[in-house]
Amino acid sequence: MTHRHPLHKHIATHDSDTRRPKRWANWLWTAICWALFTMCQPAEAQQDPAFLHYWQLEPQFNPAAVGRSPMLNIKAAYQTHASGFEDAGGTMYAGADMAFQLGKTRHGLGVMFQKDEIGLFAHQHFSLAYAYHFKLFGGTLSIGGAADMLNEKVDGSKADLGDASDPAFPSSSLNGSKFDASAGLWYARGTWHVGLSAQHLTAPTVLLGENNEIKIKSLYNFTAAYNIQTRNPLFIIAPSTLLRYDGTELRADITARLLYQRDKKRLYGGINYSPSHSVGAFVGGSFHGIDISYSYDANTEGIGLESGQHEVTIGYSLDLNLGKKGKNLHKSVRFL
Repeated sequence: MTHRHPLHKHIATHDSDTRRPKRWANWLWTAICWALFTMCQPAEAQQDPAFLHYWQLEPQFNPAAVGRSPMLNIKAAYQTHASGFEDAGGTMYAGADMAFQLGKTRHGLGVMFQKDEIGLFAHQHFSLAYAYHFKLFGGTLSIGGAADMLNEKVDGSKADLGDASDPAFPSSSLNGSKFDASAGLWYARGTWHVGLSAQHLTAPTVLLGENNEIKIKSLYNFTAAYNIQTRNPLFIIAPSTLLRYDGTELRADITARLLYQRDKKRLYGGINYSPSHSVGAFVGGSFHGIDISYSYDANTEGIGLESGQHEVTIGYSLDLNLGKKGKNLHKSVRFL
């Protein structure tokens, strides 16, 4: 029994400088967006869930992104699946990452838990990630890897079948687990960054009892983002993209955000477009050091605009540098 469920929506940006980008960066971004738009065609859904706020949750799909800032970063997100459908389920994510020094070298550690439910199926993913960061060509290159544990469950007792003896569906609850691995690269310089990662490197087959199995496909991700400082120093435009390919389907998400920041206050909003899949909008801000954002992603194919996904994310960052009194210093979250 091979399970496939709808891909959930997403995208990415990064903490970086806000200096005005060079002309070649603008040209490169335009070329990337056009290529993604023309390459993406309707196809089958991918297995792994993905968030519209991918630009806040890069460690979720790229282990090289852990420890990219000197702070302890704590993130959580929840996404509903197709609105209005019974047993559509949802996806929750919780993760934390931090950087640390060993001598003159910089490293990153991260932990992540994800649970995805839809219909009879429940998928759990636990991951421990490590990244090594070093200077290269005027920027920072990160090389990361993750050890993953996957748990798959199907509750056959929930199935409403005309024939209870149908061998294609189990009549009880079955579950199975398998170890997996991920790897990635992440490079940042000035106002831009790019990332490349591979999930499910082992392409595992999870056995459920004696007669059922779930085959997991490898998934390859590419991200790119940069910040544009406008003439008004209080506003920043932050476009980004996430490209995903599982060997069958190519899916692209293109995002544009407008950020307003003054003193310690910040507000942002934007849109996300995935050719042949969906269109979404989001709004958020930082309040007392906590970043909160909401989005709605409407399907442009199949089930309709009204049956989209609601998504809420929350983040908090803690400065691990010790002050004179030995207490941790707190800073507001900075998601650019």
